[in-house]
This record gives sequence, structure tokens and C-alpha cells, in this order.
Amino acid sequence: MPPWARGALVHSVPAHTGDPIKVLWIPNTAPQLPFGRILLRWEPASEAGWDVTAHLGLATTVVPLASWPAAGDDWPRLVHPTLREVTGLCSALLVATAALELANQLADS
Repeated sequence: MPPWARGALVHSVPAHTGDPIKVLWIPNTAPQLPFGRILLRWEPASEAGWDVTAHLGLATTVVPLASWPAAGDDWPRLVHPTLREVTGLCSALLVATAALELANQLADS
């Protein structure tokens, strides 16, 4: 990772594990992650492989999502299921929240 980056923002997670995970570098000066966005960080492990971590943006904070210590060079395949699942859950939560807000607005009118 570049020294100026705090990680890579997951842009999209493909359906197939062999396809690349699309990311955007996030500078150290970037504001907090938005709700449902995932930040990946990887660095060489002490002995072999990569130490990979993922953080999830929530409404008011960022929380550790998962870590994969000493993952091999194929670590994107390893992290893919978790990223795919969490992005799907966050998308579903956004839709459900929007539907609930609309229902409340209709009930008030």
C-alpha cells in the first residue's frame, strides 16, 4: 500500500471469487467511512504472506469487521465471501431503512 493511504475502500465485490475486488485508495486525511462501506488494509506479515484487515463504516463509528493474519498471496479469494456477504447485508439494510422511512412519512400524512 502507498505510505499516504490508510487503506483501500471496497468499491464492489464481484459474484465470482476469481474476479478482482474493485477498490479505491483512501488517503490518511479522508473523513470517516460512510455507513456500509468497507476499508481493506494489507501489509506484509512478519514471517510470510499478508496481514489483511477489514473495517466497516457504521452510522457513528468504524468497527473492525475481520482480520486474516498471515494470509497467502491469494488473500483476495479468502476475504471475498466476507466482503460479499457484508456488502449485501448493508445494501439490504439501506433498502429496509428507506422503506421504513417512507412508511412513516405516509403514516404521518
